[in-house]
Amino acid sequence: MWTRDPETTVLGALRELGVGLVAYSPLGRGFLAGTVDVDSLGAENARRRLPRFAAEAARANTSIAEARQVTAAQVALAWVSAQAPRLGVPVVPIPGTKNAHRLEQNAAALDAGLSAEDLTTLDALAGQVVDARY
Repeated sequence: MWTRDPETTVLGALRELGVGLVAYSPLGRGFLAGTVDVDSLGAENARRRLPRFAAEAARANTSIAEARQVTAAQVALAWVSAQAPRLGVPVVPIPGTKNAHRLEQNAAALDAGLSAEDLTTLDALAGQVVDARY
């Protein structure tokens, strides 16, 4: 949700070659999981150097999971997974985790039940992301 670069850079090649898109870091390096407190990231944390983690940008980039009673991470993963019909290629998100509970939550994202209206709303939000990726 945080970057649409593959749509403008490699989508044509993916379609031509008949291969799918593996969505790297679909949780925005933890931000879209709702588990990152940007203000508490240590000075040594690499995310401090990423523009989207700047305090102003972080406040502007919020998630909307409460209505579905799922986690913010599940909403983000469900959105990524639902992009295949629109893009015309298979799409598989690969979220990283070190925790078995998070792995179970991530897998449950496929059952988040996002409606067409939810996808439209999230798509519009994705288009309003503040600041550069790197």
